[in-house]
Amino acid sequence: MKRIESVQNVRVKQLKKLHTKKGREKEHLFLIEGMHLIEEAMKHRRLILEIWIEEGRGIQLPTVEETIQIIEVTSGVMKTISTLDHPQGIVAVCQIQHDEVVFEKGKKYLLVDQVQDPGNIGTIIRTADASGIDAVILNNGTVDIYNDKVIRATQGSLFHLPVVYAPLENVISSLTAVGISVYGTSLLNGIDYREVKRQESFALLVGNEGSGVQESLLNVTTKNLYIPIIGKAESLNVAVATGILLYSLQE
Repeated sequence: MKRIESVQNVRVKQLKKLHTKKGREKEHLFLIEGMHLIEEAMKHRRLILEIWIEEGRGIQLPTVEETIQIIEVTSGVMKTISTLDHPQGIVAVCQIQHDEVVFEKGKKYLLVDQVQDPGNIGTIIRTADASGIDAVILNNGTVDIYNDKVIRATQGSLFHLPVVYAPLENVISSLTAVGISVYGTSLLNGIDYREVKRQESFALLVGNEGSGVQESLLNVTTKNLYIPIIGKAESLNVAVATGILLYSLQE
């Protein structure tokens, strides 16, 4: 087992750069923290390259592949590489993998247009996973899914299903070409979501917290839906609305 004691170590400085989107994109790497996320990544064959463990924590690792390097570090080093105020004592370095999504009749998809809040995106991915969605496709301008707050909010769901970035204009065109209905979300020219029959295959499109789905995308959907506000709230949180619609559309 390798050991690192200094926060000035070159590898420590390299890992700290992974706290930024620029650093992650340059190295094609990201960090996950805590035993639960690491176990989920292992279970679903996401590529872990290294596991850094803080000394004296008594952390018991599950069986790991021989290709994964285990590194013991001091508490000072762990604080430097962790993004948490109270580090959990274990961090893994993972390789960014680019999933492929094939659009097929009989499957269900979630499209996300420029949602910015990391907690919202993480919850949306977790909800998509829970409701049996086959893939999540994010438009350019949506928050980075390898942001530490996004990863924590997914609670491991990021590793369970394909989550990719792609221009949604092209995605909608591909979905409609294979006969999959695409439902946008909009108060303008939309219909009550309860009027749509449940179905085996569909795509749901949700949008930015403030401005919603871009008009150019709403113009090419099959139908646009809205959720009636019964009480006095001005609107629903995008992650909550996504959950309601994903379950309501399914057979």
